Amino acid sequence: MGDDIGSAGKLIKMTQDAPIKSCCTPAREGGTLAGPSTITLSNTASTLRDAARPIPGRTGLLGTANAGIPDDGETPLRKTRIKPYRIGATTVTNAEFEAFVAATGYITEAERFGWSFVFWAQVPQAIGATQGVVDVEWWRRVDGANWRDINGPGTMAQAWHPDHPVVQVSWNDALAYCAWAGGRLPTEAEWEHAARGGLGDVAFPWGSAAPNDTDYTPCNIWQGKFPETNTGLDGYVTTAPAQSYEPNGYGLFNVVGNVWEWTADAYRIKSLKKNVRARLFTMQGYKLSKGGSFLCHQSYCYRYRIAARSGTSPDSATTHHGFRVVWTD
Repeated sequence: MGDDIGSAGKLIKMTQDAPIKSCCTPAREGGTLAGPSTITLSNTASTLRDAARPIPGRTGLLGTANAGIPDDGETPLRKTRIKPYRIGATTVTNAEFEAFVAATGYITEAERFGWSFVFWAQVPQAIGATQGVVDVEWWRRVDGANWRDINGPGTMAQAWHPDHPVVQVSWNDALAYCAWAGGRLPTEAEWEHAARGGLGDVAFPWGSAAPNDTDYTPCNIWQGKFPETNTGLDGYVTTAPAQSYEPNGYGLFNVVGNVWEWTADAYRIKSLKKNVRARLFTMQGYKLSKGGSFLCHQSYCYRYRIAARSGTSPDSATTHHGFRVVWTD
């Protein structure tokens, strides 16, 4: 990877012996900028809803009895009553978000801030030196990065695909799209209930068999040694099309891996541990995300499991974060 410049201007040497750290979404913490005061409901909202997958109401499961990351609040496994709803078969795509922007003139937070986070390997050389995020130096601040120019100015032609998940969208941007589509973001309970596809307390949407780096790649995650080498054994080193790999039992694609998905919930953990409480104190106002992304690997970010959880500030956006929409029946 070579030498990177850290956020404090300190030279940081990224080597294969670098300490393991979380890859999850870095926080912008720049303060929400004022956006459009109202979003008019799309005249195609009913069409979008009708195309979504119906999820039956029943007693659902939340969490797990076998935590992969205990301090993330994955346990205990509990039951919760779920009312019927509909959920997008895929995360919102670039083409769908483009239709929203064309209809409303919406400007995302990354555009209004003038910059966003890009994974180091996707930063074009032409951009030159970039500023890193302390403790997660693989995330770079890139001026001009947004949902169109995902990796920075001039990158749309190479990195933007109509059928891939829209990324570089904040929680606030996701809320605006959901309002236009006549829906909302899922709760954690709804997201997990849909992700399980009727299978119960399983780790993954397809069951209990874990992906690996050699011969089993049912989703889009990292293969290799993070953050230096991604072999792309699953077919992708960044996002895959939103509708790819095998769907789960409810017909949902890419529920884990590919991109993190915003939920409606705040990021909370019930814990008496001092270190967990101290971490949560620094994350007040953060929102919960589910599903992991193409940057996850069991060796350092085992969060591409149904019960896994992550939190970030609602104004943050990156190249591995999107969302899907829920409609209440």
